[in-house]
Amino acid sequence: MEPVTTTPRDLLIVTMEAESDPPVGQGDLSLALAGAELIDLRAARALTLDGDRILPGARQALSDRLLDEAAAALVRQAPYESVEDWLWRRGRGLSAVYLAALEAQGQVTRPRHQWIPFRNGATALTDSPARRHAADRWASDEPVLGFLAAAVGIHEELAEEAASLVDDAVVTVLAAVNDAVRELEAVRQRRSIEDAAFDNIWRGP
Repeated sequence: MEPVTTTPRDLLIVTMEAESDPPVGQGDLSLALAGAELIDLRAARALTLDGDRILPGARQALSDRLLDEAAAALVRQAPYESVEDWLWRRGRGLSAVYLAALEAQGQVTRPRHQWIPFRNGATALTDSPARRHAADRWASDEPVLGFLAAAVGIHEELAEEAASLVDDAVVTVLAAVNDAVRELEAVRQRRSIEDAAFDNIWRGP
């Protein structure tokens, strides 16, 4: 039985297929995957959004293990969790989790002795229904997948058009993903400046 296709899995596959420069950052992708989970959970009626607050629905078995794990991770006590807080909490290391799931399903191959995802061809997608589904969804310009990919740097021109084609709750999630990715980039830039200043101190005049 083939694994059920989900937005997070489709997004991961799209980012692995895309040729982006610079490559998609794993932190950026993890934030976007967490947002994709929210969108799929809402579609499955496992949650609703009240403004930017995530209100969990009744517990139910979902058709995907990682979405089940995401649903189980929802905060179930008032005042509940904001979308932003969810992205940072759930998103930590999430790209590696989804990559491992693809690998366990035989949808990714990895040469021996190469353990760093997405670097120097260290992973490759196998031909599978999931890969073809993601490719078809991407080719159809589906707005949610298009915006999430744009948020991590793939065809960024798609973002504005995609956001105009979805409802307000989905826009809330997509906007939060975009803001979180920008914040992460700002953190990277600050650290880069601080590291450069530190190096200069040690090198001296």
